Amino acid sequence: MTRILIVEDEDRIASFVEKGLRAEGYSPEIAEDGYTAIELVRTGRFDLVILDLGLPGLDGFSVLRLIRGARLDLPVIILTARESTEDTVAGLSGGADDYMSKPFAFDELLARVRLRLRPSGPQNPSLLRAGDLALDIHTRRALVGERAIELSSREFTLLEVFLHHPDQVLSRAQLLSRVWGLDFDPGSNVVDVYVRYLREKLGHDTIETIRGAGYRLRVGG
Repeated sequence: MTRILIVEDEDRIASFVEKGLRAEGYSPEIAEDGYTAIELVRTGRFDLVILDLGLPGLDGFSVLRLIRGARLDLPVIILTARESTEDTVAGLSGGADDYMSKPFAFDELLARVRLRLRPSGPQNPSLLRAGDLALDIHTRRALVGERAIELSSREFTLLEVFLHHPDQVLSRAQLLSRVWGLDFDPGSNVVDVYVRYLREKLGHDTIETIRGAGYRLRVGG
């Protein structure tokens, strides 16, 4: 099983990421400070690190330098509230493989995790399919049959969530956390609005409303 180390001192965010990764079949573990993170990384048990920068004791930049200084070939995704260009450049120049700012949508983080864990070498395009629907998560192209569909970034991410769970009922709360992130207003009707957008582009029977439960992507007729 793929093991992922989450280096994050905010309990709410660490728990949010851990639960999401575990639901996707990964084996996550949390380190709440930089020193603990280094000790765990040195065990060689992990396949990827999700690293916050603002850590107590030893900050994320220092953790990253120690990982790369030890010549550990380990994918590192920085996850941080710092949004300055200087921090982004410093993180990537220091050896990080990717960089995400908080707040974030879980499915965007999940897509980046999957990308960094993919074996090197030539790969077939990663296509998600359900019935006549096809979504290429690398080229970000959507097709209904042979017809190309233009999607906004949020529409694309929402459809990707549905395609990962075809014929499965997803609640509004699940869709909110995966597409709009942890801090989004749970009382918002944004999910309903974007489901309507997708129906207009993909066909009104594509996404079914399950009264009192949520929505389901219909695969068959």
